[in-house]
Amino acid sequence: MAIILDGKAVAAQIREELKSRIARLQQKGVTPGLAVILVGDDPGSTVYVNNKAKACAELGLYSQTIKLEASTPEKVLLEKIQELNRDPKIHGLLVQHPIPNVKDEAVVFDAMAPEKDVDCFNSRNVGRLVAGGNPLLPCTPAGILELLRRYKIPTQGKHAVIVGRSNIVGKPLANLLVQKKEGANCTVTVCHSATRDIPALTRQADILIAAIGQPRFIQADFVQEGATVIDVGMNRIPDPSTKSGTRLVGDVDFAAVEKKAGAISPVPGGVGLLTIAMLMVNTVTAAERQYA
Repeated sequence: MAIILDGKAVAAQIREELKSRIARLQQKGVTPGLAVILVGDDPGSTVYVNNKAKACAELGLYSQTIKLEASTPEKVLLEKIQELNRDPKIHGLLVQHPIPNVKDEAVVFDAMAPEKDVDCFNSRNVGRLVAGGNPLLPCTPAGILELLRRYKIPTQGKHAVIVGRSNIVGKPLANLLVQKKEGANCTVTVCHSATRDIPALTRQADILIAAIGQPRFIQADFVQEGATVIDVGMNRIPDPSTKSGTRLVGDVDFAAVEKKAGAISPVPGGVGLLTIAMLMVNTVTAAERQYA
C-alpha cells in the first residue's frame, strides 16, 4: 500500500515553524496582516475565505475579510484594492477567484501591489516566477513542493506529469518543477483537455499531479507502479449516506490508485490544508520583506 502524504500533519509543522517568525515581527511592533476580498457569495469561496480567517486567528495574525456584492462594479473593486495597497496594517492581499462582474481578472490582479500579492497572480510576479526569481510563490503549488520535500520524494531528473493547466495550479507548478533548483529539476509534461491519450502520458510519470477538476478522473491504469500521486481535486459528489447529502472527493480514484502508487495524497486531508498553510507563510514572508 502507498505511503499516505498527510497534508494535515505537514500543515501543522508549517504553522508551528511560523510561530517564532511571527513573534520576532511582533517584537518589532509588526503583526502580519492579510486582507481577502470576496466578491459574490460562491459557497466554495465563502468556506475557503472563512478558513483563511480562522487560520489567521489561530496564529495571531491580523486579518480583514472584505465582502462585496457580485454586482460590484470593477471600478469600485479596484478602488478597494488601492486602499488596501496603501494600508500599512496589510502585508498580504488576496482577491478570491472567481471574480464575478469583471471582464478580465488580470486587470484586478495587476492592480495589487506586487509585494502584497500572496498568491502570485500579479503578472509581474508571474514573470519573476517563470524566470526563476523569488516572488511570493502561488500557495497551492508551493504546498505541493513542501509535501514532496518533507516526505523526501526525489524530484531531480524525475518525470512529473501534471493533468490540468490552470493559472492557479497547472501552469505555475510546471514552471516551479522545471526550475534548476533543489526540490525541482524535473522533466515536466502538462496534459489538458486537448491532450490525446492522457493515460499513455500519465503512466510515464514518476510524480503525477491531478488538477483537472473531474472527480476520480485518474484511475489505477493511469498510474505506473510506485509513482507518487498528488491529488489537487476538490469535488462534491452526491452521497445520500451523509448529513449534507454530498461527499468531497479528489481527481484521483483513491481506493484504486492507493494499491498501485508508492505515495499518494488524500482528499480531504491533503493539498487543500497546505494551500492555507502556505498562504500564512506568504503573509509572514511579505511582512518580513516589507519591514526588513
